[in-house]
Amino acid sequence: MPSSSKRIFLHVDDLGQAVLFALEHKLEEHLYNVGSGNNLTIKALADIIQKVVGHKGEVIWDDTKPDGTPKKLMDSLKLNAKGWSLTINLEKGIRNTYEWFLDHNESFKEIKF
Repeated sequence: MPSSSKRIFLHVDDLGQAVLFALEHKLEEHLYNVGSGNNLTIKALADIIQKVVGHKGEVIWDDTKPDGTPKKLMDSLKLNAKGWSLTINLEKGIRNTYEWFLDHNESFKEIKF
């Protein structure tokens, strides 16, 4: 049985854009959260990854391990109200990262154990 724990994910390019946004705009407060605002289960994440990479096999869940914190949601409403918004959704980010990996995998070192 897959975990019911939920997490949020943010593409590093969106984080970089949020930092630039904060540097370029006068923000009244000192702390702002940066996140997608969308939480999803680990199973949903696995489903998206399978779709992107074309994996057709079964995902095997280890029920002997703890689920962890049930939910971690980063509320970015304050920063969104100032004009910043997410530009890369999770599936697009995974697809871009996977395509980059396929284009560059010949340049990685092989590590043998």
